[in-house]
Amino acid sequence: MCTDADNKVVAAVPTGVGDAEGMGGRMWFVAVVGTNTEKAVQKRLEEMGHEAYVAKQTVVRVWKNGRKARVDRVVISSVVFVRCTEEERRRVVTLPFVRRFMTDRAASSPAGLNRPPATIPQRQIDTLRFMLGQSDIPVDFTDTPIRVHDRVTVVRGNLKGLEGEVIESRDGRSEVVVRIDLLGSARLSIDTMNLEILR
Repeated sequence: MCTDADNKVVAAVPTGVGDAEGMGGRMWFVAVVGTNTEKAVQKRLEEMGHEAYVAKQTVVRVWKNGRKARVDRVVISSVVFVRCTEEERRRVVTLPFVRRFMTDRAASSPAGLNRPPATIPQRQIDTLRFMLGQSDIPVDFTDTPIRVHDRVTVVRGNLKGLEGEVIESRDGRSEVVVRIDLLGSARLSIDTMNLEILR
């Protein structure tokens, strides 16, 4: 926590932690595991002495009988982040509950063979943890960013169910246009967190 110019307390993403990334050869690798086994795999890896992290968020779930409960919802399915050395990673990948490690698709290699394992900077892990711990609305993770001309639907808030087309997207917000045949278009600015791409 820190204070702004008006001495109001504001939340801040931790700084400085990621500056020593790779120190001692430890990096965050991305282990791919079975669906719905993420938390169990994290626990097993930690029991073996590895630092592991599952991206999860505490949310209130309402059951059919009206009962409410706080539960940890996994945000990135089938993924466990593991902080270790390359030598340790080679041992971890042989464990029966780890399917494989994600590779770096952007890395150049002949004919796409033997790509190095993907690593995630410490700062991005810190930011993800901060966002999931502080957000008061459910966070969804998508590997397909919202782009101009995408058809989208609003998935939360007073405009839930509204469908339209993205005409501009910047700074985490999108200008969404709703066309009304013969009359023209209505447009509004909305947070991309509240949008979902129509398939």
